[in-house]
Amino acid sequence: MRRVSIFGATGSIGENTVDLIARAPEEYDVVALSGGRNVARLAEQAIALNAEIAVTCYSECKQELAARLSGTGIDVGAGPEAIAEAAERPADWVMSAIVGAAGLAPGLAALEQGATLALANKESLVCAGALLMETARAHGAQVLPVDSEHSAVAQALVGEDISSVERVIITASGGAFRDWPLEDLPKATPEQAAKHPNWDMGQRITVDSASMFNKSLELIETREFFGFDPSQIEVVVHPQSLIHALVGFNDGALMAHVGPPDMRHAIGYALHHPERRHLPVERLDLVKIGRLDFREPCERRWPALRLAREVMRSGGVSGAAFNAAKEVALDAFLARQIRFTDMAAVVEEVLEAMERDGALKCDRMRLDHVMETDHLARKRAAEAAEQIATEA
Repeated sequence: MRRVSIFGATGSIGENTVDLIARAPEEYDVVALSGGRNVARLAEQAIALNAEIAVTCYSECKQELAARLSGTGIDVGAGPEAIAEAAERPADWVMSAIVGAAGLAPGLAALEQGATLALANKESLVCAGALLMETARAHGAQVLPVDSEHSAVAQALVGEDISSVERVIITASGGAFRDWPLEDLPKATPEQAAKHPNWDMGQRITVDSASMFNKSLELIETREFFGFDPSQIEVVVHPQSLIHALVGFNDGALMAHVGPPDMRHAIGYALHHPERRHLPVERLDLVKIGRLDFREPCERRWPALRLAREVMRSGGVSGAAFNAAKEVALDAFLARQIRFTDMAAVVEEVLEAMERDGALKCDRMRLDHVMETDHLARKRAAEAAEQIATEA
């Protein structure tokens, strides 16, 4: 039996991972599950999968989780340190689906045990891609992408010489506001931004889709994971979300990965790798679909894409600053302190200020430096958001 852990089990990626594992319980020995405030669901998952330990991110939720798991023999933990300790428990395969920079430490801990890391936490690569991949190499571990776009690129590259790749195209749905007039965007509400036209995801990632900050992270992630030059990486808006990525080769051919908008495909590919197994996903009817549409992304609508390219040019720990500032700006928008269009302004102000101060330079990436950058960027982003809110 394969020993598996799922960090971020109660989120959309985690739920889909639990679904696949629960379909073949005889194949898996579940080590650790982690979740947030939905301790009822976390406890339910832990009991159903007979996990060794269940951990909530929030210390104040530990008592409730312990009560729900009383008498089951399942260990209980709470807080970031408990999650990192759970990640140190030996496992063969670990799903990293904790949202935000908080997913970095448990991901590194899993790699240090030599586990295969199924990476849905894009912030790990954005904030500390060099450190993550170096840790994997040092411990003979493997990192498999779970973002649908990067899974698609990885699958298109199977059996190919990566030096023959000319371009990589990752697709974007465009999110909730892809068809809105530009002049209406400042009036967009969190509720409107959280209604994705194609996917059923959590609030934060859905808003990030509307602002294209999610796709901007994926741009950086593509560079960090595959090593492509930023000039080789393109984004196109594809409203149907059926083509997840395309890889273009030096003979002019484009290899496309086409599939339904169901995250169980990318999760299942990573879970069963290097095999392909049956997955309970929709089979596409191309005749019924009829057409596939593509648009060039407008950077006036989605300035986050331009900021991501600046981050790739800057290097160092600019990815950590970008992600931290984005998270704070998103919090401010969700709290109705700033407008939808102010989020990019907050991030840009933080990047420019930290660039001027020399705070984004980095000779050799270390976890403590990444976390210091994260802390400083959050502080500056909070100040920038407060200033914008005051001026509004």
